[in-house]
Amino acid sequence: MKASTPPDSRGKAGRDMPPLRRVLMIAYHFPPLAGSSGIQRTLRFVQHLPAQGWQPLVLTTRAEAYERVSNDLLADVPPGTVVSRAMAWDTARHLSIKGRYIAAMARPDRWMTWRFDGVRRGMQLIRQYKPEAIWSTYPIATAHLIGAELARRSGLPWIADFRDPMAQAGYPTDPVTWAQYRDIESHALATAALSTFTTPSATAEYRQRYPASAQRVELLENGYDEETFANADGAREARPLNPGATTLLHSGVVYPSERDPTQLMAALKLLHEAGATSPARLRVRFRAPVAEALLLDLARQAGVEAYIEILPAAPYREALAEMLNADGLLLLQASNCNAQIPAKLYEYLRAGRPIVCLSDPAGDTATTVRNAGIDAIAPLDDAAAIAQLLTRFLAPGRPGLQLMPEPGFVAAASRRGRTQALAAMLDSVTAASRRG
Repeated sequence: MKASTPPDSRGKAGRDMPPLRRVLMIAYHFPPLAGSSGIQRTLRFVQHLPAQGWQPLVLTTRAEAYERVSNDLLADVPPGTVVSRAMAWDTARHLSIKGRYIAAMARPDRWMTWRFDGVRRGMQLIRQYKPEAIWSTYPIATAHLIGAELARRSGLPWIADFRDPMAQAGYPTDPVTWAQYRDIESHALATAALSTFTTPSATAEYRQRYPASAQRVELLENGYDEETFANADGAREARPLNPGATTLLHSGVVYPSERDPTQLMAALKLLHEAGATSPARLRVRFRAPVAEALLLDLARQAGVEAYIEILPAAPYREALAEMLNADGLLLLQASNCNAQIPAKLYEYLRAGRPIVCLSDPAGDTATTVRNAGIDAIAPLDDAAAIAQLLTRFLAPGRPGLQLMPEPGFVAAASRRGRTQALAAMLDSVTAASRRG
């Protein structure tokens, strides 16, 4: 998808309104990529920035670089949006021989080949459309390499959107990749006009890690898209996911370490052996978890296969409708991600269904859940605590358990509000750049 010129979206007043300023947005996660909630961050910024005075130009990858694709979100890209798709290969799929490949070809990530054509196409966009700023977004580190090089060549102010921390204790496990991550983040913190993170702890961590750049580190949280939810709610058929049984839904990827379900399975075993529940009363549904083999193996080891449902990815609006029909929404986040918040949480909050949070009570995820007015929280690594929480969740009337988010907290977490914050950042860095 590429338009010869950006749309003349100067508002309802047409020619009476000043033309939109342009920002070059570099993102691996963009339609038609399927299977990642991270796609919503860039997509909704692209949707809502024109109302804030900014016209996005998108630099992303060819669809062939994605492991899975779906066209269901392509219609959400505003008509006429300039989208340039650079050549890129997934090293593991395209550049391997019998499943083996040169490790350097997957550093800093498997899409490192994106960098070369990405820089070329980015400079073409800059020369043709003359954007006033550059924005790039992790967790594909190559995006920041492209952003840094385009900022160096063009002199444009650059916002490096990290979302989550990069080089962490023990992550990445490969020491060479870890060193590359540290080099990328240190260069970004030193040269970007702003570096943004999605959680308070990550923001504080990077202000402390890079004190000379602390004034240029900002919080830019994730959110949910109200319009998409409203459409999904209006079109859905309200019906239970498993008639006669309570269904807890986990929608999205289950990571073996960061969202380890081992103790959840152990908790189900405890409840089953105690006669506290049965598969006829409780189902735990995993939608598009990716780690299907891990889940099945853990369920078999615990003897709780009958409680577990594993379903494939669904189109985005169908996935939202499923959340709206669930009896409860299950959130998993391990303590090694205390400075991170799953983007899915904000969609859970908007869905208005009971939320059960399995996470370290000291982490940002649990803090956000508590701030939303919910106290259904148990550590992800404590089977007994999880079993106790599920017992209370299944009890008639759920006495003493706060499972629903406060409306005011939910309203403040919309993508439109987050886009207003990004637009204000773009206004600030471009004003500072003009002042020199």
